[in-house]
Amino acid sequence: MLQKGSIAPDFELFDSNLQKVKLSEIQGKVVLVFYPGAFTSVCEKELCTFRDMLSRFNNLNATVLGISVDSPFANKAFAEKNRLNFRLLSDFGGIVARQYGGVHENFVGIPNYTVAKRAVFVVENGQVIYAWVTEDPRIEPPYDEIEKVL
Repeated sequence: MLQKGSIAPDFELFDSNLQKVKLSEIQGKVVLVFYPGAFTSVCEKELCTFRDMLSRFNNLNATVLGISVDSPFANKAFAEKNRLNFRLLSDFGGIVARQYGGVHENFVGIPNYTVAKRAVFVVENGQVIYAWVTEDPRIEPPYDEIEKVL
């Protein structure tokens, strides 16, 4: 897992509209929200909380990006269902998740089903200024703590 002060690995992933998003091209602070899977109860609650906090984050010059191993198509349906107002990126294969907070292999006992660990990183000028990862996918991140960092 990356720690505060680490150099944030740059990446380029597709969003739910099949547009490429490159971390290093985003200005200001970036909140990377890794979530295990679209259409799961805790992920839905978490991403809707970020949706509801987005105006405060925008006022703090922060961009929120949700990242999961789901396909762009699943992410699009998930974003539409929940009226998410930030981009969801597809880390199909979990390469970026492995570089940041890690993955759960054989998730919920399903062989070869790999998902991102629930994690939040705040990146500014290519450096990690906040890192939070949980081994328990049922635990939501400390939203107030993230807002304070911003």
